[in-house]
Amino acid sequence: MSDPRLARLGELIVGYSLGLQARKIFRIDTPDAGLPLAIELYRAGLRAGALPYANVELEQLPEILIREGSEEQLDFVPPAAVGEVDMIDAIATIWAEGNTRALTGAQPERHQRLIAANRALTNRRWERISAGDLSWSGVLCPTPAHAQDAEMSVSDYESFVFRACHVEDEDDAVAHWQSTSADLKARAEQLGRVRELRIVGTDTDLRVVVEGRQWEAADGRHNMPDGEVYTSPVETETEGEIRFSFPALFQGREVDDIRLRFEDGVVVSAEATRGEEFLEALLDLDDGARRLGEVAFGMNYEIDRFTKNILFDEKIGGTMHVALGSAFKELGGVNDSGLHWDLVCDLRTEGEVYADGELVWRAGRFLEGAPEPVH
Repeated sequence: MSDPRLARLGELIVGYSLGLQARKIFRIDTPDAGLPLAIELYRAGLRAGALPYANVELEQLPEILIREGSEEQLDFVPPAAVGEVDMIDAIATIWAEGNTRALTGAQPERHQRLIAANRALTNRRWERISAGDLSWSGVLCPTPAHAQDAEMSVSDYESFVFRACHVEDEDDAVAHWQSTSADLKARAEQLGRVRELRIVGTDTDLRVVVEGRQWEAADGRHNMPDGEVYTSPVETETEGEIRFSFPALFQGREVDDIRLRFEDGVVVSAEATRGEEFLEALLDLDDGARRLGEVAFGMNYEIDRFTKNILFDEKIGGTMHVALGSAFKELGGVNDSGLHWDLVCDLRTEGEVYADGELVWRAGRFLEGAPEPVH
């Protein structure tokens, strides 16, 4: 018997996140572990009158390719995949892993090469998303592996995921996300008047310039769950140091206790207590990998614990995150990279954020009646 919470999640993605309409071509990207949700998305797509189909990806194949493939094979992108991204109207990407650490032992240089090979395809997809020609949403299907990372039972983890998406019960999930959207958009409008942010915390004092950049409210359209406001900072102006006490994960690999130092917008020093070789490989991916493509406030206070899954962790209420690599062109960003790696900074206890010199955020929350930024 299917889980009614998965059915409600499928309807939420199709109806709210994607706004899927009749006769639109709808691709569902899923690993085998995500098939239960893929089935519900397919059903919801049919009910919407769309033309759904599933693209099932075997989780083990990238591991095999990195270990056994030639350089030519690592660089290969199927021609059909290039053409397909221009033909479809909507994509739902399901994240579901049977082994969240499958690539931990992969050679960093070969893993880097595989990431770079898909850069053009990823960039083209985002070009169409930014132009409004393609709807996309990413969503997690809970698995025992994800529950284990979060140090929770499978049942408790499933409830955590479905509560964060507001489909645990039969409440009106769409109404919740519409209300959340209005609140986040108001905060994004306020931040759009700021020239410079200074982020202060444990081993952290980082200045980022956001003047002239648009802030976006992440309100459940591209991710589910959601709950953040973000922008792309001015690429040449980031200065100072930042420490990420939460582990950072990227494509099945974990890097612990990252510390970065920026000068003129570039990472000039990087260290980690574990995974430093992989960290350096990612920073050397291309010219844009050492610059910031994103700065964001996590504002989903229903996500209150670290689970080693960036979909949830970057939205933890009271945190901030930055991303190394590609910027959001639609927000004014210009940094180009095959990397976009979100790193979460926990500011819930001692953190402060200043906007143009005025304190606007303390211990994980915006201050009530915070003064308007000075220009």
